[in-house]
Amino acid sequence: MSATPSRPLAGYPAVGPEEMRARARAFCEQISRRRTVRDYSDRPVPRAVIEDCLRAAGSAPSGANLQPWHFVAVSAPAVKREIRLAAEAEEREFYQHRASEEWLEALAPLGTGPEKPFLETAPWLIGIFEQRWGYDAAGAKVKHYYPKESVGIATGLLIAALHQAGLATLTHTPSPMKFLNRIMGRPPEERPFLLLVAGHPAADARVPDIGRKSLGEIATFLAADESQPKS
Repeated sequence: MSATPSRPLAGYPAVGPEEMRARARAFCEQISRRRTVRDYSDRPVPRAVIEDCLRAAGSAPSGANLQPWHFVAVSAPAVKREIRLAAEAEEREFYQHRASEEWLEALAPLGTGPEKPFLETAPWLIGIFEQRWGYDAAGAKVKHYYPKESVGIATGLLIAALHQAGLATLTHTPSPMKFLNRIMGRPPEERPFLLLVAGHPAADARVPDIGRKSLGEIATFLAADESQPKS
């Protein structure tokens, strides 16, 4: 197998430590304001905004650069209605029969339930699909490596890009989600990863008053002593 052609690295201009810190702090402050939103305005969002956010998601790293994802962006009211009806049917089964008492107790402070009006109100729904394998130019089946991890990274970039554009999001994962294959016209070998709701929050939107874990709770540093000069 021949090596992939290479080219000079671009996009990383020299930036001093102070500028790096300023950029990192600014991004941290902005993304820390991101919240999961369940109350949406029906205010339209231009397709071009969604396209650019999907391009950002498509730049994510992936196993062997096989890019094992597909995104289906839906704004058609009739399709959103069909998705809502199918999702709520699964959600009612979840809340009434599938979820354990422990799980329901964990969800209770968030105020969630089987009714999902945001699936129709929000201007965009984005179905994210994990491709466990693909096909080469000759039609031969090609295994995808680390598809779930790759799609997860792409999804994170998509959420960050939508937030950067000024939009709210919600990650919706009714279980099972195979109805998304049927409604969105995706082949059976693709696995629905999640349904991402995107749009402007409603003027009266409210979110649970919850906090985030501190840096000390989520990160450990095994670092050189920064008081010592670097060699």
